[in-house]
Amino acid sequence: MNLKNKNIVFIGFMGVGKGTISRALIQKTKRFGLDTDDLIESMENRKIKAIFETDGEAYFRKLEKKTAKWLEKNVKNAVISTGGGFFKVDNLDAIGTIIYLRSSFDGILKRLKEHENADLKLAKRPLLSDEAKARTLFEERSSLYEAKADITINVENRSVDAIVQDLITLLHLKEKKEKE
Repeated sequence: MNLKNKNIVFIGFMGVGKGTISRALIQKTKRFGLDTDDLIESMENRKIKAIFETDGEAYFRKLEKKTAKWLEKNVKNAVISTGGGFFKVDNLDAIGTIIYLRSSFDGILKRLKEHENADLKLAKRPLLSDEAKARTLFEERSSLYEAKADITINVENRSVDAIVQDLITLLHLKEKKEKE
């Protein structure tokens, strides 16, 4: 694919399924996969929740910027899943083709609560601990995600396989247009 840096970058609200969809896409495309939250946890040698509790959100956002610069310079041909606020980094466009996974807030909550590890899924997302605040954040971010995206795909009430098939089709169409 002749996509930017040949990377595919997933953005969207926390819990929308960025990690799940990226792992499924990796299986189908044999690309390498990275998760920005995992990279930050490795860099800091502690969990995201601990970073938020000890150093706060502003410090975490600085770590995201550092990670974004590293991705832009060093990573090619990868599927990258990001944290919910990662879309705000200045160089997002330079990292790769941006795919926004869209769902309603209630759809995200339903997905998380129905997961076999629901308690764990909810516990590792500190910003979801206050549902009203999280809903407000979701509403603030939705149009911003849309504006950043090269491709938007609705994931609500859809199987992972169906979403991945759509993504592969959309990415091939995008590549075709870039070559014309």
